[in-house]
Amino acid sequence: MSSFFEPNRLVYLAFGSETYHQEAFFSIVSALSRLDKTNLSKLAIHVYSDREFIYDELPVTVHIISAEQLAEWARPIDYHFRAKHVLLRQVLDTSEKAILIDTDTFFRQSPQALFDRVAPGALLCNAIGPCFGEDRSGLLYQTLASPLQQEGLADDDMPMTNSGVIGLCRSDADLLDHSIFLMDHYRAQSPKAYTLEEFMLAVAARKKQLRLAECTDIIHHYWSRKRLFRAKVCAWYAKHRSDPLGQAALADIDNVSDKLPRPPGLQRLLYKIRTSYLKPEQRQFARELLYGCYPYSNEFDRACGPAWWEKAFENACERSRIEVPQDMLWKWLDEPALCKAVGEKNLSKIKKHLSRVNK
Repeated sequence: MSSFFEPNRLVYLAFGSETYHQEAFFSIVSALSRLDKTNLSKLAIHVYSDREFIYDELPVTVHIISAEQLAEWARPIDYHFRAKHVLLRQVLDTSEKAILIDTDTFFRQSPQALFDRVAPGALLCNAIGPCFGEDRSGLLYQTLASPLQQEGLADDDMPMTNSGVIGLCRSDADLLDHSIFLMDHYRAQSPKAYTLEEFMLAVAARKKQLRLAECTDIIHHYWSRKRLFRAKVCAWYAKHRSDPLGQAALADIDNVSDKLPRPPGLQRLLYKIRTSYLKPEQRQFARELLYGCYPYSNEFDRACGPAWWEKAFENACERSRIEVPQDMLWKWLDEPALCKAVGEKNLSKIKKHLSRVNK
């Protein structure tokens, strides 16, 4: 952990598969591309990672963390998102302001705009969500509403938070002591709650009476439709990893847009007509396959084609009340009607890709 003091520190926790590191790499470059050169010295970027050399081309400080360290940060509840709060709490010991940002993000504006929203008495999150009581059928409400309300920790009007971004001043670092305690204390009552970490961040902020601030206009957090946005990011990385801060790489940052790649409206209408004679359960499946075949003018949108095909398979399973087995979907691809709707050449590419992915 750094022992020197820095006023503004942007922090990434990146570990695991290559994809997470490529996401972090792109997010960092997007931040640098938006940063005014006069503010460069005011921002320190730190990456806590299980890999060192992937970030060599970037002006960042890399801290190597071991599997044992990550496991320690997840204890005693064996919940890996706990590590986010432990790390940020430690970073705030040597920083006036610190922002922990998830890897699946990129910047729309300068990082300086992000730090401008970090203030004493406030918690910066990615997005302020609906109130806790709006989804009483949800897992968190079903398992934790009663004990939290009995302790006076959360009510139905408490706003939820998305923790893709967590920004705090050093003076409010004790918020994280409380959120860590809450995770440890209530994890056993809701062991399957994937988003317990960001929920307890909201509970701790409520208890400490911190004002909530959000930054969706500054940061795009692609936690939804992640497969498609990852395809864009990985395509940028494959093209520019050897010179990520060069003119061509920085120019391409804006070409990795925050919009889902979809064909124009007229083309989607034509796809709808082409698939209208298929079986009802096959129509959306075929249209999504076609979305991946469309020749987008943007090269990074074109890179999403295989992701569309994979997503089409997933969505077909999710739309069915009884899960559609994989072998049934493969049989659909061999049906003459679907082959005609999607196109023989397109189907050949789709089958080749999916065969490789499903090995």
